[in-house]
Amino acid sequence: MKYSKSEIMSRAYKIPDLKFEDQSLTSFAGLIIFQPLMLGLEIKNRLFQCFRHLKASRIFGHHVITLLLIVHLLLGYRRLRDLAFYQDDPMVKRLLGLNQLPDPSTVSRALSSIDGLSIARVRELCRNLVIERLKKIAIYRLTLDFDGAVLTTQSRTTEGTAVGYNREKKGARSYYPLFCTLAQTGQVFDVYHRPGNVHDSHGAREFILACIKTLRQALPWVKVEVRMDSAFFSDEIVSALDALGIGFTLSVPFERFAELKRRIQGRARWWSMDGIWSYFECTWKPKKWAKTYRFLFIRQRCAVIRREPIQLDLFVPYEYGYEFKVIVTNKWASGRKILRYHNGRAAQESVFGELKSQSQMDYIAVRGLLGNQLYLLAAVLSHNLNRELQMEARIPDRGTTEKRAPLWLFEELRSLRHRFIQRAGRFTNPQGNLTLTLSANESVKWGLLQYLQAFKKAA
Repeated sequence: MKYSKSEIMSRAYKIPDLKFEDQSLTSFAGLIIFQPLMLGLEIKNRLFQCFRHLKASRIFGHHVITLLLIVHLLLGYRRLRDLAFYQDDPMVKRLLGLNQLPDPSTVSRALSSIDGLSIARVRELCRNLVIERLKKIAIYRLTLDFDGAVLTTQSRTTEGTAVGYNREKKGARSYYPLFCTLAQTGQVFDVYHRPGNVHDSHGAREFILACIKTLRQALPWVKVEVRMDSAFFSDEIVSALDALGIGFTLSVPFERFAELKRRIQGRARWWSMDGIWSYFECTWKPKKWAKTYRFLFIRQRCAVIRREPIQLDLFVPYEYGYEFKVIVTNKWASGRKILRYHNGRAAQESVFGELKSQSQMDYIAVRGLLGNQLYLLAAVLSHNLNRELQMEARIPDRGTTEKRAPLWLFEELRSLRHRFIQRAGRFTNPQGNLTLTLSANESVKWGLLQYLQAFKKAA
């Protein structure tokens, strides 16, 4: 359809006068898609059970504050003081079941009065929500990835922080929580909070076995498998997983073992996987280990970086060399499948990146240890709810792959905000029927109705 120039062009240059008045206007009309999700999961009531032993304030209970933090992070805000910028938003109030939102100082005081039992119960709630989702999908293989993430603070008085390994900000104090993520759903199953001066493997064995035990009890038909990096390479962890019949792959810090280095240097014949990867394997164990395991020695053909200055008008050929790594496993698939399976761990880094950049996981909200742990769990829950929303609305996009890629092609929380959540709307009540009116954008209309209709079918 063609339009005339006068129908397209506008000569509106005047800056309008500003007027502020109380109206039922919302900047987050798209939050309506989370309302049936939270009602169906009974999030508010279940959070109340997590804090029922605490002495509640006269108005705002700890469960309301925690739910507010989850919504705060879903909206993309970071600092607690940013709450003041949407304190009068009617959509946020309806989602929380409040007529008035607490101010930032009330939220801060509530975080300072959290106890360890509350944190343990919120962690249990996080695990239960993930298990409930797994029971709804036909899944018979579950891949657990374990790794830590550095959460840095500039404050020297934050409780529980310590100076440790920090590649980006050396010398800064930090936390170093250990995460268990599920490859098939991209959700965080559990978090073990630690100070920043511990090794990756600190408390890892007990945490890993606890996660496996919980999943096996809840989903006895599921085959569990584990992937980890070289920081978890130890006889205690490997033998415990093998004794439980858990399939695993671990990167090996082969530079610590002279014999492995000699095997690589002395190897003349490598079995080719493709034009880039080749390997050989053997059964081996470090001297202090009780049992031998399958070790895969893998090399990757890659171009050598030329650091000297070059003349751009001349042809510069590539020089090719090799990078090496070693994997220990009790799985007996082919070397190619083991490599692709282990390399699928990279998806966990994407989960960490989304948690930090879009759920504000790396923000240290208060000075108290338990308050920061609750803020971290709120970030995890906001991430998991985003994934839960999309899994509820769509069928899986693919089956199990060699890399154990997520079964759904998930949309990032940032994208969901820009497309649907951050939409202006007006609440009206014509003839006693509560109505939320949005602009007539067909793409937004189609997307919101798709989510809402999916929840109606599920109900």
